[in-house]
Amino acid sequence: MAKLYFYYSAMNAGKTTTLLQSAYNYSERGMKTLVLKPKVDDRYNPDRIRSRIGLESDAASFESEDDLLALTEKIDKKTPLSCILLDEAQFLTKTQVYALGEIVDKFGIPVLAYGLRTDFKGELFEGSLHLLAWADELVEIKTICHCGKKANMVLRLDENGEPLKSGEQIQIGGNDSYVSVCRKHYKSAGT
Repeated sequence: MAKLYFYYSAMNAGKTTTLLQSAYNYSERGMKTLVLKPKVDDRYNPDRIRSRIGLESDAASFESEDDLLALTEKIDKKTPLSCILLDEAQFLTKTQVYALGEIVDKFGIPVLAYGLRTDFKGELFEGSLHLLAWADELVEIKTICHCGKKANMVLRLDENGEPLKSGEQIQIGGNDSYVSVCRKHYKSAGT
């Protein structure tokens, strides 16, 4: 039975690596997948996803106004899909998360969405909020703080490596801009 899965974590837990491993497993068995990524994540080629450890794959990119149900239906008619894998799911809109549920319920295609739970202010992203509410399965991918505890928060750093307390919710970046920490170290950073 198909389900909507939300794999969430703080930064640098291996979400994209896990997604790419899942895509590989489907491909190895001759099953067709659709790998999706939001265009707002412009760190690499818009039609590729890439993990920090160098794994990468082709991906279809989409905008916040794109209809993921219609996109899936169009592709599935040409070649039946066995699974949809979606990177950076925190950037989804409420409507797009709803569409992922429709893909599961109407087409019987499992959807595996991977993303951050919260931003650098400790607040939920729109996509994460609705995935936490509507996903059939929630799976935490764990990473660790510099102290060895589980990291479940993210600090955004300025150019001097100091934690920022304000700013736009979405700022694309990697290890140069963000660090995952435990709640204790998040609070001690003064956020």
